[in-house]
Amino acid sequence: MAGLPSTARVVIIGGGAVGTSALYHLAKAGWTDCVLLEKNELTSGSTWHAAGNVPTFSSSWSLMNMQRYSTELYRGLAEAVDYPMNYHVTGSVRLAHSVERMQEFQRAKGMGRYQGMDIDVVGVDEIKRRYPFIETHDLKGALYDPSDGDIDPAQLTQALAKGARDMGARIIRFCPVTGVRRENDEWVVETAQGEIRCEIVVNAAGYRAAEVGKMFGREVPMMVMSHQYILFEEIPELAAWSKEQGKKLPLLRDVDTSYYLRQEKNGMNLGPYERNCRAHWATHNDPMPEDFSFQLFPDDLDRLEHYLADAVARVPILGTAGLSKVINGPIPYTPDGNPLIGPMPGVPNAFEACVFTFGIAQGGGAGKVLAEWVTQGQTEWDMWSCDPRRFTSFAAAPDYCVAKGMEIYGNEYAIQFPRHAWPEGRDRKLSPIHDRIKALGARFDAYNGWERATWYAKDGDDISEEATLTFRREGPWHNRVREECLAVRDAAGILDLPGFSRFNLDGPGAAEWLSLQVTGLVPKPGRIGLVYFADDEGRIVTEMSVVRHDENLMTLITAAVAQWHDFEWLKSRMPKGAPFRLIDRTEEFSTQILAGPNSRKILAAVCSADLALPWLTHQETKIAGRWAKLVRVSFAGELGWEIHTRVDDTAAIFDAICAVGEQHGLRPFGMYALDSLRLEKGYRTWKGDLTTDYSILQGGLERFVKWDKPDFRGKAALLNEKQQGVKKRFVTLVVENPGDCDAPSVSTLWHEGKIVGETTSGGWGHRIDKSIALGMLRADLAEPGTRIEVEIFGDRFQAVVQKDEPLWDPKNERLRA
Repeated sequence: MAGLPSTARVVIIGGGAVGTSALYHLAKAGWTDCVLLEKNELTSGSTWHAAGNVPTFSSSWSLMNMQRYSTELYRGLAEAVDYPMNYHVTGSVRLAHSVERMQEFQRAKGMGRYQGMDIDVVGVDEIKRRYPFIETHDLKGALYDPSDGDIDPAQLTQALAKGARDMGARIIRFCPVTGVRRENDEWVVETAQGEIRCEIVVNAAGYRAAEVGKMFGREVPMMVMSHQYILFEEIPELAAWSKEQGKKLPLLRDVDTSYYLRQEKNGMNLGPYERNCRAHWATHNDPMPEDFSFQLFPDDLDRLEHYLADAVARVPILGTAGLSKVINGPIPYTPDGNPLIGPMPGVPNAFEACVFTFGIAQGGGAGKVLAEWVTQGQTEWDMWSCDPRRFTSFAAAPDYCVAKGMEIYGNEYAIQFPRHAWPEGRDRKLSPIHDRIKALGARFDAYNGWERATWYAKDGDDISEEATLTFRREGPWHNRVREECLAVRDAAGILDLPGFSRFNLDGPGAAEWLSLQVTGLVPKPGRIGLVYFADDEGRIVTEMSVVRHDENLMTLITAAVAQWHDFEWLKSRMPKGAPFRLIDRTEEFSTQILAGPNSRKILAAVCSADLALPWLTHQETKIAGRWAKLVRVSFAGELGWEIHTRVDDTAAIFDAICAVGEQHGLRPFGMYALDSLRLEKGYRTWKGDLTTDYSILQGGLERFVKWDKPDFRGKAALLNEKQQGVKKRFVTLVVENPGDCDAPSVSTLWHEGKIVGETTSGGWGHRIDKSIALGMLRADLAEPGTRIEVEIFGDRFQAVVQKDEPLWDPKNERLRA
């Protein structure tokens, strides 16, 4: 066995499918001086007992991209690296019991077709044709995915390992990592075989990722579930059918019941995601063992009885087979079920590629994404869905991780409805006026852990969980949201907005440095401005509001969920020994939005501020004897102010405004109303309309580009794009004669039978009474008046490209009043 080298460019910790894929893709990118360290044998963690299913289905564009890439890679891998592999591309049938499930399938079909996959939604007759042993009496239809199948996880891992070794990368087995330390801007990785120095470390330690994370001072948000699947003995009818047809049955998923059923040789493999699931190694009484390599948990078949009975009723030949084996092994979960791929938060030159629930299906794509992060500092696809920085410190609390992990596991195949708020792990971060707005009827959802009101219910409204299980526009919230929007339009509304991420940038040279990071101008003292950050390719990284207090002090305000992402983006680009500093002050302040034509009258009654100051200014004042910062902006698109307060002062200020506001028609409004109001203004949302999938110019943000600045990040790329011609453009669409659903993000845009773009967000505009979609459209079609079609859950609706101005208050007269 080759000894441990003393240095490497990259060290990967963990030798499962994901770790070896990362090594393989780094080597393919020319980074061959990379070493993978595995504490036992390759595949000894979750990989060896994985079922090895390789679906492409996802309701997430980025995860579908990653899984699609995996299927494409695996098809040619055996030949590419000269290593034999069992990879059966059988296709799959995903069953639907409800109209809502069929809608989900139609959306996935649209996304898959856009990515070049031949996914289809089929009827009951077609299910029976593809899967003759099935009972279909209670089904609505199915999603057929021809690319789905199964692969041998051990062979896949060994093939990736061989490919990486052949290109010059190294793998050291039986070499547990015992610690890491930072020396002279390098990592020193301590192992049982000695030390190795490197530039970059990758945590690919699977269900042991939290243990490795602690070595870096990083609390990895994760837990471990036990997942069981049952292998059945040979079924003669199945063996005869396979022999006659010369193929295996398609993989069957009954997602509404929550299991998969796969042909395994001439028997079957049943894998449920049971509601009565079990977490492991979650308490002090049940610690993770020092080594669990190639080990399993004891069988726990009682939990699976319901699912086994359902599967036998669905595929009766299963009931004729005896059990041959039960596999019950650990699989890791993050609080949202997606893996961690990208920069390790708060740790320089360290990355994560871990906590994969579907590591085989996603492993190929994960290796590609991780290699791009390491070698280029950015990824081809916007991968926010998997970015480790999407979770902040609250999410690492063990009780939170366990509650959310069990919820995700028990609802692994659940439809992600836009108005459904998952109940576990709630009330982690509360606004100082949480109880007050709750008493007013607020319904909540969590934004980076912060509970925010989504809408305000009245007595008699249906506030059950069942009411939210729909894609339909109409629901108990619809009329209430309308009332909230019209109150903001005609009188005044107040929105409690805890958790805005805010950073102070302070010190000599801060403004000059910030000017190099943003495409446009840094506002002057006393002003506030919206600024955009591009990467080196001119793609949209983030937007922030800059509140400039004086020459060398600014507050940068960004989305709640962007807290760690945006802070690290700024921090990592600050010059060494910079005379200015960046401080995260998110926890110290809270915000309320006061908007509507009566908002000035309300403020005039509670403070002595100069309320005639124009739009995009800010000032300090006192309300109820407490300090407040009034910022003259409004994401609601009406006359309004953001009121920034110290956390402890928020309640007193809210009470004072509400007491006066009563006589001016003031009512509270929530995030659903704000979303409707911003759509009518064409305002973008972070990681919805604003992602690295689009450039600043594609995003319609050229007015925020100051071309005559000497330099700024992404300038060369944007100049080149401007010269070559922008290929797609941001547009606002009005959907004509819409059905009962508005367009969700990544709904396909069609013109003359061809796909020409996609939506980035959509919803109902209550002030204009129209269905609105924001999106990206082929540049030659992005002319006002162009008629296209929007595919919404499988049905196509006529839509018209609007002028490049807001649908509501196009000249911003109300905003500036």
